[in-house]
Amino acid sequence: MGGEAYLFDFVRTARGRGSADGGLHHRTPLDLVTGLLDALLRRNPRLDPAEVDDVVLGCMAQHGEQGGNLARTATLLAGWDRGGRGGVPGVMVNRFCASGLDAVAQVATRVRAGEVGLAVAGGVESSSRVPEQADRAPLWTDVDVVRRTGSVHPGVAADLDATVDGFSREDLDGFALESHHKAAAAWRAGAFADSVVDLGLGHDELVRPDLGRDALTPLPPAFAGLGADGQDALALTGRGWPTRVDHRHTDATSASPADGAALLLVGDLTTGHRLGLRPRARVVTSAVVATDPVTTLAGQEAVALVLRRCGLSADDVDVFAFGEAFAAQCLRFRRAFDAGPERLNPAGGTLAAGHPAGAAGAIVVGECLVELERNAGRVGAAGISGAVGLGAGLLLDRSG
Repeated sequence: MGGEAYLFDFVRTARGRGSADGGLHHRTPLDLVTGLLDALLRRNPRLDPAEVDDVVLGCMAQHGEQGGNLARTATLLAGWDRGGRGGVPGVMVNRFCASGLDAVAQVATRVRAGEVGLAVAGGVESSSRVPEQADRAPLWTDVDVVRRTGSVHPGVAADLDATVDGFSREDLDGFALESHHKAAAAWRAGAFADSVVDLGLGHDELVRPDLGRDALTPLPPAFAGLGADGQDALALTGRGWPTRVDHRHTDATSASPADGAALLLVGDLTTGHRLGLRPRARVVTSAVVATDPVTTLAGQEAVALVLRRCGLSADDVDVFAFGEAFAAQCLRFRRAFDAGPERLNPAGGTLAAGHPAGAAGAIVVGECLVELERNAGRVGAAGISGAVGLGAGLLLDRSG
């Protein structure tokens, strides 16, 4: 017999630059996850790994150091293979950049169904050690598969979205600046002090508090070369309008690859009370959607779907947390939900802090929770888009 699903805790690493000189490059993906599993035990003294029914992790490039069911491997390395019920299972999820959010959603659904009393959900990606397309999937490498699916590079899709929606280069730059400035202000205010676990890096190292528009203006378009190499033609196939893609995103208005991990403790009230866990928010519902693969807007559609399911309007939402992969999709999201800077990612987002793909959705959920608490909000909506038109959304309620 099921019950409501609650978030009891949220921890994440800082986000390190996704390169060999990044602050987390010396840590393997397993190090990041096991470090956070250890942190959950330190923060919750009565938490017994034997009470945890599963560990579900999102990860996009499940290859090499991120392969071989990293979730199960991490429970073994963290010593979570003890207790009267035996070991703790683990499983991996891949919905591209939406993986971490979907991991949380899957666990919450299982809690409501009565299959799980307590589980860990989250994600990990070490872009500096395992490059984004290291798995050599057909979707990236097989020209015929790419052509037949109509899939294009997300940056080209974002430029198409900017072209269709009429967002100028100045609009995109302005949103990126806002993200950096909000993130820097949130760090100064201690917004992340309770959730960020220092595993050799204590801050999101890509955030630039002093970033100004003069630093962005000279940057060239990031995806024009891909477009000229055939991606524009593929993106425009079957469309009467527009007849060209205006390449407006730069490295500053496209999220930088990053290293990072995030975990959330999700379960029912009965189990939580027994283990001394404080319910911080209820997971009301979630959704995954698939849209035109030549778009970056699926996360927006997933959020709209969870609101419709609950009979809510955008005005009922106190905090929107959205994965900032590209500035154009964020501006479209803002317009769709009339969500100004105080409601949409009030502590900044991925454009400032970086994008550890498999963990990004779990971070979005966790920061939605943190911002609801910081601003005494009740309803929060989290959403993120993934590659090939995938998206996920989730609704949180703190009303009691």
